[in-house]
Amino acid sequence: MAETKTLLLTGASRGIGHATVRKFNSEGWRVITCSRHPFPAECPWGGGEENHVQIDLADPNDTIAKVAEIKSRLGGRLDALVNNAGISPKGPDGARLNTIDTDLRTWGHVFHVNFFASVVLARGLKEELAAAGGAVVNITSIAGSRVHPFAGAAYATSKAALAALTREMAHDFGPMGVRVNAVAPGEVETAILSPGTDKIVETLPLRRIGQPEEVAATIFFLCSSPGSYITGTEIEVNGGQHV
Repeated sequence: MAETKTLLLTGASRGIGHATVRKFNSEGWRVITCSRHPFPAECPWGGGEENHVQIDLADPNDTIAKVAEIKSRLGGRLDALVNNAGISPKGPDGARLNTIDTDLRTWGHVFHVNFFASVVLARGLKEELAAAGGAVVNITSIAGSRVHPFAGAAYATSKAALAALTREMAHDFGPMGVRVNAVAPGEVETAILSPGTDKIVETLPLRRIGQPEEVAATIFFLCSSPGSYITGTEIEVNGGQHV
């Protein structure tokens, strides 16, 4: 019988993260989730409390400290790390925060969650990833390559940095047998959609909003054998929004 594969996922409770948990669970994987919240009594995903790590990705000290706890649950192997957690602060009444309006502390908060946590987790778990010949998938964004009407400047630049990090990590982790790729969603039907998204969707070549399950399927592809010779790339999942 094949050994059960393990996924470590940040940002699991809703949207793309939740769909990713469901996809990997349905494929027989063990999924360990990371969240700043404790394990919910009404668990929305398939794993138990032993497969949840409470971690504040905005706090570098907590992120570094929790790597040891994560390692203790892995048993020396990690088949996939998906850095999905991301925050996109808004101004009053949901206003877009631009480079002029964004407070320095907000920049730091966003970059710790959206960017630095991905480095800390991947580097801290490199032996486990190497032992499994594993894969890392960083969730970037269409906002990382163009000014977006809703995503703020700190969010956009953190995602652009994460795309560059994907390239750097692919170079560094490749000799260990670990692949590193990114998935860049466009407009996807989740709880954080801003009013006015329907106007963007009308301009897309596919003329429809994306579903979280469509992004999750791409993530799974990159973490499984059909994607075994793909590394250092960013796959756009956006209905043609980038063309």
